[in-house]
Amino acid sequence: MTSQTAAVSASPRIPLVDRATATGPARALLDQIHGAFGATPHMFRAVAHSPAALQSMWSAFGALGGGVIGAALGEQIAVAVANRNACDYCLAAHTALGRKAGVSGDALAAAQSGESADPRTAAVLRFALQLVNERGQVDAADVQALRDQGLDDEHVVEIIAHVALNLFTNYVNVALAVPVDFPGVKLRPAR
Repeated sequence: MTSQTAAVSASPRIPLVDRATATGPARALLDQIHGAFGATPHMFRAVAHSPAALQSMWSAFGALGGGVIGAALGEQIAVAVANRNACDYCLAAHTALGRKAGVSGDALAAAQSGESADPRTAAVLRFALQLVNERGQVDAADVQALRDQGLDDEHVVEIIAHVALNLFTNYVNVALAVPVDFPGVKLRPAR
């Protein structure tokens, strides 16, 4: 059984909150999420046990969605981080969202390994994975590599924010064995 199969067939470690029976702030947030997706993804249903955590996650998605990074690059970062953390859920979700943002299947597959034919995107993905691998311990040369691709301080900070948000979602989905409710994507071995 592959890790992808295990994640899809595993039971969650906490029950998923039912939007129809949720109350208060959790219900209001789940209604917003349902409106945005046309469904209520399992990840948000797991996080809804803590309205504060759900508000934090949903607000971060909204804020970063309006940032300078853009949806396509944000999804490629998410795919790279999900693959590195072996998060089947986020890999599936962000591959689907990446396609919706106009990223090709080949570009998303390359992003899983932190690669891109576009030098700017490749630099961003290398930096994102270095943040994950080194737990944030990067140096001036790593930041300069982004600047060399025309990225400014706003971009650098947003890349870090995207990585942090994706670590949060990866950890929720892996730790709680949240069932994948997006089309499955095969993890690639980390390099």
